[in-house]
Amino acid sequence: MYINNPNIKLPSNPDTIVWKYLDLSKFLELLLSRQLFMSRSDKFEDQYEGTFSEPTYDEIKRLSTDNPDFLKYYKTHREKVAISSWHINEYESFAMWQIFTQNSEGLAIQSTIGRLQKAVATESIYKQYIGEVNYIDYKKEYIPFDDMFFPFLFKRKSFQYEREVRIITDVTQNNSVLNDGLKINVDIEQLIEKIYIHPKSENWYKNLVIQLVQKLGFHFTIEKSDLESDILI
Repeated sequence: MYINNPNIKLPSNPDTIVWKYLDLSKFLELLLSRQLFMSRSDKFEDQYEGTFSEPTYDEIKRLSTDNPDFLKYYKTHREKVAISSWHINEYESFAMWQIFTQNSEGLAIQSTIGRLQKAVATESIYKQYIGEVNYIDYKKEYIPFDDMFFPFLFKRKSFQYEREVRIITDVTQNNSVLNDGLKINVDIEQLIEKIYIHPKSENWYKNLVIQLVQKLGFHFTIEKSDLESDILI
């Protein structure tokens, strides 16, 4: 279920376009299971994921002087939070193709903020929150900690190119144990508006993707990548 949290920043326009770049195997797993995989927050490559900036950490340490469990809770909380990352952009991103797909055999899902909200509403067990990531200087800037989701909605400025919006779930109240992550039920037809095929992929691969989508009973619009446009002289 989707929960609107007024403390969490999100683009006001529900038609704001978002993207997810992934390989064919993960895409097929999404279609077959009708479940979206969310990674445990401390499993991301960025070691600062879900942590606080230095000014905030110093304040938390002071508050923990007489209550050491306060700091311990924030450290272990990362194991209870799962995240699905999406990229805000009106157009395709060459950089995202390079980073998140390999061997010219990837895909990009195009969706919108509004579609994400509707798609995760079908999940009945775990509450879902959606928020835009803020990029700050972790040595100088302060991250509020009056909301438990704030550490997961801030990243270092060096990741600003990601322009990330996140689906976030906290399984603490469900008493669930996350290993690598969590799968949540989603409305696939709401989640996916269009599919773009890797701009450097061969024709056989494009045809394979089209056939697989059709055989699985889906009718998504499959677009030719704008980066594959013919050169006009």
